[in-house]
Amino acid sequence: MRIFITGTAGFIGFHLARRLIADGHEVFGYDGLTPYYDPELKKDRLALLEATGRYRGRIAMLEDKAALADAIGECRPEIVVHLAAQAGVRYSLDNPQAYIDSNIVGTFNLLEIVRAAPPRHLLIASTSSVYGDAERTPFAETDRCDFPISIYAATKKSCEAISHSYAHLFDVPTTCFRFFTVYGPWGRPDMALFKFVRAIRKGEPIDVYGEGKMRRDFTYIDDLVEGLARLLAVPPEKGKPLEAPGVEDSLSPVAPWRVVNIGGGNPAGLMDFIAAVEQALGRKAEKNMLPRQMGDVVETFASPALLRALTGFAPSTDLAVGVKAFVDWYTERYADG
Repeated sequence: MRIFITGTAGFIGFHLARRLIADGHEVFGYDGLTPYYDPELKKDRLALLEATGRYRGRIAMLEDKAALADAIGECRPEIVVHLAAQAGVRYSLDNPQAYIDSNIVGTFNLLEIVRAAPPRHLLIASTSSVYGDAERTPFAETDRCDFPISIYAATKKSCEAISHSYAHLFDVPTTCFRFFTVYGPWGRPDMALFKFVRAIRKGEPIDVYGEGKMRRDFTYIDDLVEGLARLLAVPPEKGKPLEAPGVEDSLSPVAPWRVVNIGGGNPAGLMDFIAAVEQALGRKAEKNMLPRQMGDVVETFASPALLRALTGFAPSTDLAVGVKAFVDWYTERYADG
């Protein structure tokens, strides 16, 4: 199939594109190479995709509607996966405008373009942050998500709502998928795992927010990509909800639109996560215990029931295994520090 992916220079987009190319699909990528973090890391990811000889791409911003339309027109995609976004909860406190421009305006531009010739399936990245500080666990797709506590989460929830309108008005089969703390090789330098490994290797203290009491449903990148790859083949159909024992489908009653968690439902404490990093490095961390930062939620905890019912799969990689894989990659790439 012809698959158009936004954000192919990013952590998740790179891994998904590489997997789909290996599966024999024709992948066309679109990325802005923004300087939010080291552009050289992004360029190296793209170089690996280009080395396959089966990847085409365009460097441009989502906000450039004409460039985006031209790229989609060149690809003529059967599937569109929208991953490009301004990510990060904490950065949204410093530069909220970037989130409005990239996440809301960029997603609007994409929706306006694809409505003219809807693909078989449009998949849009969201986040577990939309659940906010929910007390009910595990988080189910049908839970109310009206109280985001970060600008990042608010923009992603807005994208979900806007995409639902387009799915209803223009019959665009759409799945919004919510990520849960994705980690692994080629990860983002602003993520905790990258920061922890870098600091511990240098003998520097690590900042531990929330006094180490926070919990996250960590998802290894290969598991995330497997879930996404399987979801491609399961576009929602209006009026045809999934029927499975003990599973409540999030299918819209008025549109071919669904939201799906991609998480394993096995949250770990932050201190357990740090212990896995220490074990993989063979070094103890000096910990700088700090209060919870604005915008951070206490816990994320996915219900994987709908994903499993739709695809027969749910993330299950052991945290120690995934952390070691990242440490091995980091050690090879950054041998000097």
